[in-house]
Amino acid sequence: MFQALQYEGTPEQKMNLLLQQLEALIEDEPNAIANLANASALLAHFLEGINWVGFYLVDQEELVLGPFQGLPACVRIPFGRGVCGTAAAKRETILVPDVHEFPGHIACDAASQSEIVIPLLKDGVLLGVLDIDSPQKNRFSEMDQKNLERFAALLEKYWR
Repeated sequence: MFQALQYEGTPEQKMNLLLQQLEALIEDEPNAIANLANASALLAHFLEGINWVGFYLVDQEELVLGPFQGLPACVRIPFGRGVCGTAAAKRETILVPDVHEFPGHIACDAASQSEIVIPLLKDGVLLGVLDIDSPQKNRFSEMDQKNLERFAALLEKYWR
């Protein structure tokens, strides 16, 4: 049974605890949607200073909204459009300190000021992206990127 914990210690200790919790939630569950729902809830509980966290999943040549925590969001995003579509098309993480300076940014929540998007890949196949928005400019650091990429890698490992 999952138990909400207070994340204490160094940033690395906190992230290791988060990864342990994620693995415990998803290792025996074969349903990807259930695992992504729990992953978005876990991140919403863990991360401070965010207003949206969730997943967009590949649906032919675009992304479609998956499990998330936050206000209602854009449902479909073409590859190459906005931060999510660009990260999907490039298959690389995109960290945006100020979304108003990102060409073609899609504003699903007017409060969002910064964003990070991490693609999810399994055996070279794009599955979707992890998208996190913040109402603060410059919310996400390179350390956040590294840690969130570790989080995404664990999801990819157990993707069925």
